[in-house]
Amino acid sequence: MALVSIRGLRKSFQHGKSSIEVLRGIDLDVEDGEMISIVGTSGVGKSTFLHVLGTLDEPTSGTIKFAGRDITKMRGRELARFRNQTIGFVFQFHHLMQEFTALENTILPGLIAGLSRRKLEERGRSLLDEVGLSHRLTHRPGEMSGGEQQRVALARALVMEPKLVLADEPTGNLDHATSEPIHELIFRLNEVHGKTMILVTHNPQLASRLPRRLEMIDGTIRDLTRDPGT
Repeated sequence: MALVSIRGLRKSFQHGKSSIEVLRGIDLDVEDGEMISIVGTSGVGKSTFLHVLGTLDEPTSGTIKFAGRDITKMRGRELARFRNQTIGFVFQFHHLMQEFTALENTILPGLIAGLSRRKLEERGRSLLDEVGLSHRLTHRPGEMSGGEQQRVALARALVMEPKLVLADEPTGNLDHATSEPIHELIFRLNEVHGKTMILVTHNPQLASRLPRRLEMIDGTIRDLTRDPGT
């Protein structure tokens, strides 16, 4: 059984009296531990796909099964609990809480889940050490560089030990010199923690390094790894 199985996934948005279809019947299976890149021009639905897959947006139709559970049928607290415990997110613009320290930002998902702060802080310190920020535990986002903030975001994405990590242009807001160490860190974290990861990127070099590469075209997905010639 695939970790994630998507069938007939569609997402439309209302614009006045018109309906704009962004995702147009996506079928996709993702195996446990896979690293997948998604490329495509701006506006084809890459971020929308991640938001729907991550349960931040509801699909218009279709199903998403996670280890056999149909998460498109979940609502309210059940869905929020699933998202908190099972999916880690890394966004382009960090989305760190400015009034919180690096450690507090890292453990925030666990605090929301009501877990032990002592145990969370132990794990948070360990993760921040893994991403090279053991010297920044008490620093707030305004006291850190863009690359350091994204490292905190990576640590935060892993603090709940999620099965799936979704990254939307994780280095899109960083210069090349800062991006490269983050790319290497992503690969190392995947190797160490074995997380399934889906990464949206405009960076062709980064995309080409991932074992499985998908391309989104007009709301549909083509598997470049398995069907490179079409």
